[in-house]
Amino acid sequence: MVIPPAYVGPGAGFAFLGSFLALIVSILGGLLTALLWPLRALRNALKRPRGAVKKLIFLGFDGLDPGVAERMMAEGKLPNFERLRKMGGYSRLRTTFPALSPVAWSTFATGVNPGRHNIFDFLNRDLRTYLPELSSAKVTKTSVEMRRKSETFWKILGRHGISSTILRVPITFPPEEFNGRLLSAMCTPDLRGTQGTHSKFMQAEGLLEGPPGESLPFRSHSGVLEIQDQRISWRQGEYTPWIQLKFRSARGIVRFLPMADGSLYATPVQIDPESPALPISHPRYYAMYLAKLLGTFSTLGMAEDTHALNEGAIDQAAFLRQAADIQKEREAMYFSALDRLRHGVLACVFDTTDRVQHMCFGQTDVIERLYQDMDGIVARTLEAVDKDTAIYVLSDHGFCGFRRGVNLNTWLEREGYLALSGESGDYFAGVDWSRTKAYTFGLGGLYLNLKGREAQGIVDPADAAKLRTELCARLSGFKDGADTAINDVWQSRNLYKGPYLEAAPDLIVGYAEGYRTSWAAAVGRVSADVFEENTKPWCGDHCVDPRLVPGVLFSNRPITATDPGIEDMAPTALKLFGVAPPSWMEGAPLD
Repeated sequence: MVIPPAYVGPGAGFAFLGSFLALIVSILGGLLTALLWPLRALRNALKRPRGAVKKLIFLGFDGLDPGVAERMMAEGKLPNFERLRKMGGYSRLRTTFPALSPVAWSTFATGVNPGRHNIFDFLNRDLRTYLPELSSAKVTKTSVEMRRKSETFWKILGRHGISSTILRVPITFPPEEFNGRLLSAMCTPDLRGTQGTHSKFMQAEGLLEGPPGESLPFRSHSGVLEIQDQRISWRQGEYTPWIQLKFRSARGIVRFLPMADGSLYATPVQIDPESPALPISHPRYYAMYLAKLLGTFSTLGMAEDTHALNEGAIDQAAFLRQAADIQKEREAMYFSALDRLRHGVLACVFDTTDRVQHMCFGQTDVIERLYQDMDGIVARTLEAVDKDTAIYVLSDHGFCGFRRGVNLNTWLEREGYLALSGESGDYFAGVDWSRTKAYTFGLGGLYLNLKGREAQGIVDPADAAKLRTELCARLSGFKDGADTAINDVWQSRNLYKGPYLEAAPDLIVGYAEGYRTSWAAAVGRVSADVFEENTKPWCGDHCVDPRLVPGVLFSNRPITATDPGIEDMAPTALKLFGVAPPSWMEGAPLD
């Protein structure tokens, strides 16, 4: 199946670690940790500075929109958000340029702009081949590399004896070592090495693909699914439980959904948390601990299968059931950690809000139920908040509708900035780089084909500033008939500062409400028209002018800042525990 261009680049190599060895090492690590716990607890207590709080909770709801939240609070539909606002404060939260989850949550974690943490989009481009690659992590047959730079606030706190539990905060794969526990989130791959590739079978038997070159036969009949000596009962329209599978090189998990037309949908085959083929938690045994304590759970970074709904493999009802099941898994992890929080940080991000709004943004009943579910999570959290606890409920960005797609590659080709030597295809197939000055892919950026940077660059660096200025002027205020499709285009060097500026897109495009980069442009294709109707179920988005989609910020402490930004969260966490934010952090503590 084609993988969703909004979030996924080409499938990477996948480094499978020996599952048995990993299990033994993790068990020994767990035993050693348990034996050393009293000494570590004493050491941490002696190292801790005196702060304003003993406990800090960051409760993240990816994509929670201030416009929706404010309306529902005014209508009395979110009593616990309103209660938290009255306890302390509420503000809209300035997001990043662009307003994308990997960019914004990386800024949340580090307190710096993208020029310092090196995450500018979901995708980067390989400067040698022009092919897209995942921006946050690189997985090969021999290594797993985190590409986010700078240092997280939880690692800094750990050096001062303050432990953190970090659950599903985006861009934490692979996990880093620090004083605490972490479960990875966005960009954790499936067993195929992609960001989520589902299967759809039109017959009652077939081969379920796992790691590259490996598959398992299955057969479904008379309400029973048979796979690898397992017999799982099923009912039409209901997901099976997670099924654990043993491939030659790794263990995985999958759920099946028998459809009314006799077809069978299978979720992406994911890393088994009880025997991870890749590091998905810190310590390594933490994922196993959670699975044993709470049951098997989805490990995929983009767990809710938006692509399956977008391509018609499942319907909206099946998608919403899947999203609700995943949310319950996350709630179990979060509240278990909350029950055990005695000192330090608990940060957890629920991404159901983002995924459901992407697919159901215009459906008021669905969205209001979603927000009320989040209000319930806030209610349960407030039961654990005392005078020594600070809580911040936040989102990384808001949302708006997505009606029309814009293919800037098509516009660039028509205006002579991009040239074709043949039929255009995905990932710049057919582009003549010897005659191309600019190109776009991904969700927020436009690039110059710069000599000395791109392998086949033709734009002289001496002419780059003029070309950037020219494209900004021509595309800012860009019209689709009488409607504005692009509000502004910014030069990244005017937005960012830091050692990774050269890795940024040359220009950041701020689409108007209702517009976004087209599906074809996101994968580097030139289509017939610059503008096209968005006919996919994916009807909501935030890849627009960031000024249109701020996040939210609620707290039990007063919020006195006049323009709080997501970069302020990291230094706030440090200051609350009596740790001075390092000079390189750009955010400012909120108290």
